Amino acid sequence: MALLDRYAPGRGNPSLVSLKLYNFFIYGAISIFAGFLQLYLQEIGMTKLEIGSLMAIGPFVSLFANPFWGFWSDKSRNIRIILMMMMGGTFVLAQAVFYAPTYAWIYAAMIFFYFFQSPLFAQTNSLILGYIDGTTQKFGTFRLWGSLGWALTAAAAGPLIDRMGAGSVSIVFAFMIVIAFIFALFLPRQPIASDTPVVSFRRFGRVMFNPYFMIFIGLGVLVSVPNAMNSTFMSLYIVEMGGDKQMVGWAIFTSSILEVGVFLLLDRFLKRKMSMLLASLILISLLFAIRWQLMALANNPLEIVFIQLMHSVTFGGYFYVGTQLTMLFIPRPYRSSGQAVYTMAWGGISGVIAGLFGGWLFQSFGAEVMYNIGVFFSLIGAVGFGIMWFSNRRNGYQPTVLTEMGDR
Repeated sequence: MALLDRYAPGRGNPSLVSLKLYNFFIYGAISIFAGFLQLYLQEIGMTKLEIGSLMAIGPFVSLFANPFWGFWSDKSRNIRIILMMMMGGTFVLAQAVFYAPTYAWIYAAMIFFYFFQSPLFAQTNSLILGYIDGTTQKFGTFRLWGSLGWALTAAAAGPLIDRMGAGSVSIVFAFMIVIAFIFALFLPRQPIASDTPVVSFRRFGRVMFNPYFMIFIGLGVLVSVPNAMNSTFMSLYIVEMGGDKQMVGWAIFTSSILEVGVFLLLDRFLKRKMSMLLASLILISLLFAIRWQLMALANNPLEIVFIQLMHSVTFGGYFYVGTQLTMLFIPRPYRSSGQAVYTMAWGGISGVIAGLFGGWLFQSFGAEVMYNIGVFFSLIGAVGFGIMWFSNRRNGYQPTVLTEMGDR
């Protein structure tokens, strides 16, 4: 009991401060890579379709990387060490991307880079959920530090990169990753109950192929494809309209800064009840459709910057609700794996489609058509979540229990 008290994430525990700061810097690092890499690739001569196909490598690799790292996080019962391994690989391979001598080397480096980087957010979520489980702490209280890191880092880095050139992206990214790694060192290992069952491949598979969970994942892919297209090509869209890298930084800033308030409000008012969470996804999908319609109608870079304010409600809301729903769908010992599959769908499958399909749409027909397709996908998602909500209200849902999943 003394050991548990020592590591319990209660008020005043210094590990909670480290967890918040770790979130700030890891999200800040990825915002640099996600927001400015495309501009660097364009500066070295790549076309939009080439950039889209290159960015699709990461989501494709994540289809394998997320389940791999999720399984071993559950197996090892030490997410912190797994995260530190992933950060180390991310740091080294990011430098290989920026200093690669040829396009072929860039493609090769990106494959290995995304193997380590793509599961970082899913495992970070599992880390937070593990620390706050059984306490009065709220998920949004910690996740909002990630939003602050994403927004403030992008806003500060925009003028710096604009002055020093896109090549400086590698320096800023490396600095943020190193700081995140240092704060991760101060996180204690999470205590594991002695009766927690050992994860096996067979049990993992039976949980992951829960039909209700898989329908939720499939609809999530539909809704997230246009969001991934926006993340991949927004910076190019701004530059195409006459904006600069500083404007790109402000667009990333506005897209995330209000997530802080969104997470606090959801923590306070949204009940962790499946019917309520599914109803929230209907509303979020409709807001996504409005957002993409506004993007299709935008006439100048400043309009795009202000439209990104909706990102906090749409992506922030979907991220929060989806994370909570995954906890309800998946039994406790498999939550790292469940979050990995959720992230794999959101950032993996959808990212592959967005990179290839979105790059082709953008280059062949322009951004307006690309965003109008996003409106259509979001509306289909809203209908699908509406059907799930109706089914849940009528029939209820019971998650798979561990006693039913023993090896037989």
